[in-house]
Amino acid sequence: MLSAKLGHFLDTPLSRIAKKIPLSPNTLSVAGFLITVIAALMIPRNIRVGGMLILIGGIFDLLDGVVARTKGQVTKFGAFLDSILDRYSDAFLFISISWYFLTKENLTGILISLGTLTGAFLISYARARAEGLGLACHVGIMERPERIILLAFATITGWLLPVLWIMLVLTHITVLQRIYHVWKATDKVEL
Repeated sequence: MLSAKLGHFLDTPLSRIAKKIPLSPNTLSVAGFLITVIAALMIPRNIRVGGMLILIGGIFDLLDGVVARTKGQVTKFGAFLDSILDRYSDAFLFISISWYFLTKENLTGILISLGTLTGAFLISYARARAEGLGLACHVGIMERPERIILLAFATITGWLLPVLWIMLVLTHITVLQRIYHVWKATDKVEL
């Protein structure tokens, strides 16, 4: 939703900063991924520090695309690498949150976290599969930027379980939105 509404809105205000960054977009993607891995390792030990690291990793995830577009370094491989690292990041974060709930002996939290991870993966898969069919599929209310913002908020505030409930529901609603979008785009002829 944020991606669809804002698009490359931040490219202009961040272009001056992006031009001064001496790193390639792929290096920024990898750096953001490594910060997210550290966040995932930190969450079971200190959930608030983990949340702050999620935000820092998210900044790198934002900057890699801005740097690529600003410096004219957009490549298919860069987009592919960024997508793969985003999926790994999602997995590490939600598994880490499950681990956190395991240390608290909270089975509900574990299941909600894994259910949300499933929804996050299906959101990405639905988009990739639609694009494989030649259809754009940037619809839905819970894309990756929303998930990162909500995860950071939940871990920093300690409102992890209520926010995960919301994310669980909204990730699966987003999958349904994408299914409906592709169904409409294919003229509903296959049902």
